Amino acid sequence: MPSVTQCEPAHTALRRPRLGTLYVKEVSWVVPPAMTTSALQPDQPLGRTIVSPALQRYPLTQGVNPWLVTVSVMLPTFMEVLDTAIASVALPYIAGSLSASNSEATWVLTSYLVANAVILPASNWFARRFGRKNFLLFCVVVFTIASFFCGAAPSLAVILLARVLQGAGGGALQPLSQSILLESFPLEKRSQAMAAYGLGIVVAPVLGPTLGGWLTDTFSWRYAFYINIPVGILAVIMISRFIHDPPYIKNAKVGPFDNIGFGLLMVWTGCLQIVLDKGQEDDWFGAVWVRWAVAALIFSFIGWVWRSWFHHRGLVDLHILKDRNFRTGCFLIALLGMCIYITIAILPLYYQEILGYTAFSAGLVVGPRGVGSFIGSPIIGFLGSRIDPRKLLSVGFIGFGICSLIFGTVNLSIGPTTLLWPIVLTGFALSFVFVPLATMTTSTVPREEMGNATGLFNMLRNIGGSIGIAMASTALIRRAAFYQTEIGAHLSPSDPALQHRATMIGGYLSHQLGRGAARPGAFGLMYGELMQQSALRAYVDIFRWTALLAFFCAGAVWLFKKPAKHLAPPPGAH
Repeated sequence: MPSVTQCEPAHTALRRPRLGTLYVKEVSWVVPPAMTTSALQPDQPLGRTIVSPALQRYPLTQGVNPWLVTVSVMLPTFMEVLDTAIASVALPYIAGSLSASNSEATWVLTSYLVANAVILPASNWFARRFGRKNFLLFCVVVFTIASFFCGAAPSLAVILLARVLQGAGGGALQPLSQSILLESFPLEKRSQAMAAYGLGIVVAPVLGPTLGGWLTDTFSWRYAFYINIPVGILAVIMISRFIHDPPYIKNAKVGPFDNIGFGLLMVWTGCLQIVLDKGQEDDWFGAVWVRWAVAALIFSFIGWVWRSWFHHRGLVDLHILKDRNFRTGCFLIALLGMCIYITIAILPLYYQEILGYTAFSAGLVVGPRGVGSFIGSPIIGFLGSRIDPRKLLSVGFIGFGICSLIFGTVNLSIGPTTLLWPIVLTGFALSFVFVPLATMTTSTVPREEMGNATGLFNMLRNIGGSIGIAMASTALIRRAAFYQTEIGAHLSPSDPALQHRATMIGGYLSHQLGRGAARPGAFGLMYGELMQQSALRAYVDIFRWTALLAFFCAGAVWLFKKPAKHLAPPPGAH
């Protein structure tokens, strides 16, 4: 903080000072921006620190209202998470526009996830080396420019290159935003801050499919990327104005870049994402390249852990995992990522594949989850400092598990509003999970380790989500095949009930297709119904397994250390 001795006098007329004290009289000062001119008063002894009212009120943010900081860091985070959800909806349209198959178009997602996962743990080193504010600005600019090239891409190769660039820019947005937000609020107000941050994290994946479907159907899939441009410009303006680096960032002495550690990180994360994305298509370990990729994944992961643990200047400091709360939080965030992404990916898919909804209609059906998040975020911000966070976490996971069990009761006769309340309660429960989990995980982490901690924390959430989606996709295919075999075993061409049903359907089709095509058409329709029933039972299994995972997490939250005492309520709260 500046003192009078640091100000630059434009015109000075000093009286002879009284012995022992130096006074200022009739002095015109050029005041630094961090101070207000009203803070300089005559007869003020030189050398005494003068602090502006804003700086006295908000010392952690250098005089900036911390809620302005919250909005500034939420914008890029919301943009990054929203983009991930939007791209998945527009994938078939991207494939058709760029003359690519659906299989090739999946690399639009994979290339982004690979670059995103690689940059996450390295974000702490870049932030200390170049300054956290500068690095955040750079990432937002890169993400915004890459979004334009994604939308303007004339070929599949160009959009893949742009998605890699976009993933590199977007990977650091979440950990940087989270660490800035946590350091901008005192400990007793962190629950409120994380509630606002969690609003963006939880709501963005919900709004993504709806917004992406509407933009794609109304305009073009290219606008699903163009929408990031105005948000990115606003984020750059607000970050430039309201974000400041703390002293330990400005004065940080960073060692040389860990090239070996970063290379090992690129190998194992890249292999993981490629295997998860392409493994099911090539029968997993039945393909030679999958076995080699998994071998490279294992050896590079072991090498990365070894170097990060024993190298004193490694890219990532894994010694922070010695902290029990942080270690427990990392375990739970990976499981939470699995639960969230399974539900977000599978539920809209159920409406589209089983019930025949369009992408936009399916997005509208699952959209009310965002309403639950909006309602739950301010409530958890109020309760976070008054109730043991472990109790809130248990309630959130149990609520999520109960909603998943309700999803497991679906059938082919449900309407758009049948699951309205379970979907709303899912968003409400997630807000009770994310905020206390992030708060408990980082509560015992030193400020100097916050960037390193949030990088690992968010990386594990992404990896958990990737594993969850891969497991759910594989289970859907294999369980559907299992149920198809099981149901088909009870059907026989000589079965009277089957013959009666075929005769009824054939009688109807004979008026539409002719008598010769009526019987084959009848059996074709019944086979389609068989496949639909088999797929339905596979979706039911996925929802129930997700519920079991959520219930397991509800018990695992008690691995956190018991808080010494509940945090004091925020000032002014009633």
